Amino acid sequence: MDKLDRIIEARMKLKARFEEQIKKTPSMADNKPLGHGKINRHGMPEVPVGQTVTNKWPVLDLGYHPQIPMDMWRLTIDGEVENPIVLKWDDVMALPQTEDTSDFHCVTTWSKLNMNWQGVSLLDIAALVQPKATATHIMCYGYDTYTTNVAIEEALKPDVLLAHTVEGEPLALEHGGPLRMITPQLYAWKGSKWIKRIEFLSANKLGFWEERGYSNTAYPWRNDRYSD
Repeated sequence: MDKLDRIIEARMKLKARFEEQIKKTPSMADNKPLGHGKINRHGMPEVPVGQTVTNKWPVLDLGYHPQIPMDMWRLTIDGEVENPIVLKWDDVMALPQTEDTSDFHCVTTWSKLNMNWQGVSLLDIAALVQPKATATHIMCYGYDTYTTNVAIEEALKPDVLLAHTVEGEPLALEHGGPLRMITPQLYAWKGSKWIKRIEFLSANKLGFWEERGYSNTAYPWRNDRYSD
């Protein structure tokens, strides 16, 4: 069995393992979602409550755009996994590539709809490293020192990508290039720009904005912006 076949087999096992948890997440199962517009790809109103649709793509970050030479760039995946790995850029590009169209919801009240992305599914990354039964969350780390936490049932949704291309063009530095995570069913701060490490955790742990009063869960259709 070659590497691609092993990834596909492991992907299917992970999908089966987390299928019920994923189906029950609020961005798929909430029977009273807050928002308006037509029904989107995962069953919610297209525009979450409090959001305004924009054609622009504002730049929001910690004020530092790290420029890492591609021969020095690395992505580490470790923590509660059976097979921790460190990937170079060519390793990422050799993995199965996914193209998907999804929406981008920023907690600062704007949404950009129907963005076309290309990248590697986080599900396929997880298939490579095999999360242990103890894994409940991931922590994402950016080259700019940013961190954010995501529950594993959210992280393994098929529209969560490590994206390197948007609208057919390489992801620009100011938007997190060369590689960022996107989380279409959560507010966008849950998708780390300039991603350099994904740590699988056995318990929840607060990231940068979560430590500063933002929600742990970040469900757009529940107006879940800040912690109680």
